[in-house]
Amino acid sequence: MGKDEKKFTTVSIPAPLFKKIEERIKGTGFTSVSSYVAYVLREVVSEEEDEGEPFTKEDEERVKDRLRALGYLD
Repeated sequence: MGKDEKKFTTVSIPAPLFKKIEERIKGTGFTSVSSYVAYVLREVVSEEEDEGEPFTKEDEERVKDRLRALGYLD
């Protein structure tokens, strides 16, 4: 764990949302609303990082060339 991962900050959320999360995490392994929110945010950030371009321009050109060779593209 990095040094920054041990530090915490405060984020405000509307009270009704807090109550909904409290209800949602009952009976789960989450010990607090904060731990649940941190988990959800990590998931969102992770997904965004994974959304990079799936193919490079070079990869795209190779696929197009192959499709042309197979007669799918003109």
